[in-house]
Amino acid sequence: MEFVHKSLISCFLLLSLFTLSVLSHLFSPIDNYLVDCGSTVETTIDNRRFVGDLSSYNTPLSSSARSISFRNENPVPGLPPIYHTARIFTGPTKYVFDIRDKGTQMVRLHFYRFNSPKFQLSDAEFNVLVNEYVVLSNFSRLSTDNPRIVEYLIRVDTEKLVIWFVPNKNSKFAFVNAIEVISAPKDLVPDTAQYVSSQNVEKFDVLSKQALEIVFRVNVGGPKVTPFNDSLWRTWIPDDEFFKSNAGSERLYFGGRIKYQVGGASREVGPDNVYNSARLIRSNNDSIPNVNMTWVFPIIGGYKYLVRMHFCDIASISLGLLYFNVYVNGNLAYKNLDLTYITGSLASPFYADFVVDGDMTGILSVDIGPSKSSIPYVVDGILNGIEVMKLNNSYNSLDGEISADMVLKCSSKGNTGVLFTYVAAVCILLSISMIIRRRMMGTRDSVWSRLPVNASDDNIKMGNIQSASKINYQQV
Repeated sequence: MEFVHKSLISCFLLLSLFTLSVLSHLFSPIDNYLVDCGSTVETTIDNRRFVGDLSSYNTPLSSSARSISFRNENPVPGLPPIYHTARIFTGPTKYVFDIRDKGTQMVRLHFYRFNSPKFQLSDAEFNVLVNEYVVLSNFSRLSTDNPRIVEYLIRVDTEKLVIWFVPNKNSKFAFVNAIEVISAPKDLVPDTAQYVSSQNVEKFDVLSKQALEIVFRVNVGGPKVTPFNDSLWRTWIPDDEFFKSNAGSERLYFGGRIKYQVGGASREVGPDNVYNSARLIRSNNDSIPNVNMTWVFPIIGGYKYLVRMHFCDIASISLGLLYFNVYVNGNLAYKNLDLTYITGSLASPFYADFVVDGDMTGILSVDIGPSKSSIPYVVDGILNGIEVMKLNNSYNSLDGEISADMVLKCSSKGNTGVLFTYVAAVCILLSISMIIRRRMMGTRDSVWSRLPVNASDDNIKMGNIQSASKINYQQV
């Protein structure tokens, strides 16, 4: 009995130490706004507390005069509560967030269409601005019945982050279900990357100054990673729909411990569940396989893209055995990559950032393949994760060739035009009314002038009094 008691105490102590170890790795952002739009109560999802945008005096919503709180009376069973309500905007409206931790901010916007006899959210078409950036232009692509989450990394060097929702004149309204504004870890977006083109590979500076839109976040060879299992509450989808070369490759799952190191990739850059799975090329004899692993992503041309590749050697049996090449859009981005030379350890994560031009083909490709330094009988290529992020263009836009100032000016002009039309209509009606009144007055004057010449002064005076009384009555 005493042995069992001691064993229980030991297990409790080990569990406590494990819990403390896990908690010590949790990311705690300085700025952490979770807003349930259109709601007046708090909502908890994955241990995260979303606050209604009208539930306190400190609401970031600047004004509710042009907005309507909208509730779904028949939500789909199992749908997270933040999609049970929405905030509808009938005119340009903004949320203003106080920023204490200047630098990169993660901004997530949640959209889910549900309809009622009063509003058809599927008909909404609008623009969204974050500070000086256009993040959504003529946004109306809500054709599915599933929530859509768009995510951005925005550099903020001021004390405010402002999100504008600007309806288009065609639909007359905009909406949003939930907003997240979270200060990002300092190592999430570095200052430099490698710019890869058909001519050469060169340094790309001021990456951290760019606005980035997360286009794809993929767990290579592994299952979906949900926000509950990611310290930054991200979603990583499986790579199956993007992976184009099954021949000569295999999946690998790793049950050991991922060894994060100071100066390397942190859990905020990539979680354990990304680094403990991979696809790899393995040589089973004395010849090196002449195959590449290829992933293809659909993109929009005319923008630069940041391609972040996540590597972790969870397959080799010893250091110094794994060498391979990395290609982006068919161009050699990294030659003879040796992970253990960089990390000095197996199962230690590393990531590499490459910037490429998105051409008009609408395709961005990533390839991993053996190099001239690859060794027979061992692993000759590996990849754990891929992220594709769009960079803002010269208009400071992530969605079209229009600036934030132009969106707001066009909206202002649209309102001025409506007001002008209204005032003009009122003036026309008043003018018509005055013309009719004058004609009526003129008609009455002509009738009164036909009084008999021999009419008495008393009759004339009485007629004038009666006429005056009629005029006064009409003016009351």
